[in-house]
Amino acid sequence: MGETRADKTAPARQEVAKVLYLAGLGDGAISLPDGQVAHVAGTLPGETVRIEETRKGTWQLDAVIEAAPERVTPPCSLAESCGGCALQHVRLDTLLDWKVQRVTRALQSAGFETVPEASTFQVTPHSRRRADLAVKRGAASMLIGLHGRGTKNIVDMTTCLVLDPHILALLPAFRNVLHSIQAIRREASLHINLLDSGPDILLITDAPLTAADRIRLAQMAEECAIPRISWASASNPEATETATQRAPVTQTIAGHSVSPPPGGFLQASAASEQAIQNAVMATLPEKMIRRANVVELYAGCGTLTFALAQRCQVSAYEGFGPAWSALKAAMGKARITAHHRDLNRQPVMAKELAQATAVVLDPPHAGAKNQMDQIVRGLPAQVVYVSCNPAALSKDTALLAKAGYRLHSVSVIDQFLWSAETETVCDFRRESSRRSRSGPSR
Repeated sequence: MGETRADKTAPARQEVAKVLYLAGLGDGAISLPDGQVAHVAGTLPGETVRIEETRKGTWQLDAVIEAAPERVTPPCSLAESCGGCALQHVRLDTLLDWKVQRVTRALQSAGFETVPEASTFQVTPHSRRRADLAVKRGAASMLIGLHGRGTKNIVDMTTCLVLDPHILALLPAFRNVLHSIQAIRREASLHINLLDSGPDILLITDAPLTAADRIRLAQMAEECAIPRISWASASNPEATETATQRAPVTQTIAGHSVSPPPGGFLQASAASEQAIQNAVMATLPEKMIRRANVVELYAGCGTLTFALAQRCQVSAYEGFGPAWSALKAAMGKARITAHHRDLNRQPVMAKELAQATAVVLDPPHAGAKNQMDQIVRGLPAQVVYVSCNPAALSKDTALLAKAGYRLHSVSVIDQFLWSAETETVCDFRRESSRRSRSGPSR
């Protein structure tokens, strides 16, 4: 049934209520008169707010009547429209505390009643070294930025408090150059990694590159000192090819020079990468026995591998072929054995994991379900889990809790400022069966 004129002119339903807590995505949770709980962006615990129902049946903030002391004026002029930072109305120290609470609740939900006090690290603004941006053809130039909150429209990124200024400085040139590229009919994706060697670019378009496109990209690479621009089709984004390259592409990781693949994964900032490495290494003895062997799962290009290899033998497993190739090419004489293996389909088996001094894993956002099944069968003495998703962390480590592991330490690294994303390093220990049978040491 279509809407009547009265439907279109009727005022939106409004409610005045207290905000109870911040939910997982950073939206305030508000109890409605009918008993339902609404999640409303832009609200903070303890605030009295007026909210209104949208035509889609969701709720949005209309006004803050009594503000929380943690509320601040968003420092970025695009905060209200850009989809990148959902929590710029919150003090950064408050956000870090909230992320620690999220991780603590996730681990308690997994079955660890006692959660150690977390060590913390928070990056500074203007430090993010990678950007995954949307591109859309406009009349005179390209729109480059992020999709606005709750919409498919792209908010042109004219400023950003998160990105390294060197990335932001490239965007005006890309707006002009990409507008002349025939490979972009309507839209594209632009992936920028700021490496030691300079910006590394992956362009994914909705049409093939022409010869003229390649010439224009080569000119831009020279003008902007870009070592490499790679390309892929939106219909097959993993099949990348080099559009132009004028210099080697390198990134130093724990003393090793790595050539990451196009669009390769890097931790969000150099400082957070170091903080994650430090947190993982702090879980291991400074002097390990000569035969110590760490099994590392989801190794990527070696973010943790090369640091671990300074202290022990590492059996590193990675499923993405280009990342594994980059790791293998950079190993040199380091104590690393690199294995190319899809751990979701073919996890490392319990027998091998049982022989490891420790198992270190940094799984994707969805977690490591199949691999966790083998870990709890193998029962290695120590499991170090690096997580970017508290929900997956809780689900996976519930298996460790049931298997008798205890939580030894927690580190929370806030490398995604003004967002709900959270990075965590957790150290789990399990006493050997021999020690358990002999009772506690005196």
